[in-house]
Amino acid sequence: MYNFAFAFVLCALAYVIGEWVSTATKAWVPSVFVTAVVLLIAYWTGIVPTTLVSDSVLIPFGSTIGIYLLITHMGTVISIKQLLQQWKTIVVCLTGLAGMIAVSWFVGPLLMEKTLVIAGLPPLTGGIVAATTMQKAAADAGLTVAAVFAITMYCVQGFAGYPLTAVCLQMEGKRLLKDLREGKVVITPEMRKEMASVGTTVVSDDSDRKTLLPQLPAKWNSAVVMLLKLGIVAWIATQIGAITGISGAIWALVCGVIATTVGFLETNLLNRANSYQIMMFALMMYVFDGLKDCTPEMLLQIIGPMIILIVIGVAGMGVAAFIIAKIFKMSFPLAFANGLTALYGFPPDAIITESTCRALGKTEEEFKYLMLKMFPSMIVGGFTTVTITSVFVAGIFAGFLG
Repeated sequence: MYNFAFAFVLCALAYVIGEWVSTATKAWVPSVFVTAVVLLIAYWTGIVPTTLVSDSVLIPFGSTIGIYLLITHMGTVISIKQLLQQWKTIVVCLTGLAGMIAVSWFVGPLLMEKTLVIAGLPPLTGGIVAATTMQKAAADAGLTVAAVFAITMYCVQGFAGYPLTAVCLQMEGKRLLKDLREGKVVITPEMRKEMASVGTTVVSDDSDRKTLLPQLPAKWNSAVVMLLKLGIVAWIATQIGAITGISGAIWALVCGVIATTVGFLETNLLNRANSYQIMMFALMMYVFDGLKDCTPEMLLQIIGPMIILIVIGVAGMGVAAFIIAKIFKMSFPLAFANGLTALYGFPPDAIITESTCRALGKTEEEFKYLMLKMFPSMIVGGFTTVTITSVFVAGIFAGFLG
């Protein structure tokens, strides 16, 4: 009875349950959080095997070309102007991570073993690359508990990041809508033009878009042709990444923005190709697959130090975000949400942001306005924290264990 098709059905069911709960709670409970809980309970109770995601054959696609196509696609929904405007987001995220590391480094050893602080901090500041780096470094040093701690931290940190981010984005969204509804903010024609293409599900009219390259006639621009063009840009990004030594994922975002600006790619390309949802589903299941290694016994062994590190780390980030938000005269909830992307990265940052904007906006214009104000910074925040910074932090901290 159980085979690859049934495994796919179970993965889709867990994903849909998350979406339903998020919709019912108006995004106060993020869909990614619910899906993660559902899968974790299913693993622990033996309802499904821990190989569920692998059995569904979603991982090879989601973890390789799927993620590059999605990241390149993100470049088709963010303009160069919006990307350049996010320099403050980069500073905010780096400051927040510095606060997290500083407080954890000095306060952590007073409450737990220092080896656990060293092994757990890099995964807390980023994703799977940082986690596996620290796991290997701890294992090579003969620190078995620290090695387990690093992977477990990666598996469960989202349980703190998802709800906290939802609260921050809800606060920021309500503030933005209040100003808009009271007339303190007036949507200009230029803003409306930008609003038309921001978001993962918005498909705008590109017919009058002025670009350097001529647009391909619709009869020749099939869904597969669109995917072909997206794949070409993603491949170029991997080559630039290999040459520069900087993650190809970063270049995929940049190349996506440039290719869209010159007209090689259409705006919001994956949705035009009717492929966005299946790719996002595959990638998210790859992310959730990390939960399979998190057993009840593992959690019981290190749950105390893990909670301590998450609490003091997030507190340090919050303080740093508050200070930098005051300096930049920007909203603290949004600054904190940008920093919290370190706990999950892309694509949960995109999903949480869009679902929150959709839940808060009573009209399509309100939804698009919220997306314009929050979506670009959350996307850039996720790449700054997880894809870039955490790798450098892990490299440094691995040396401490050696």
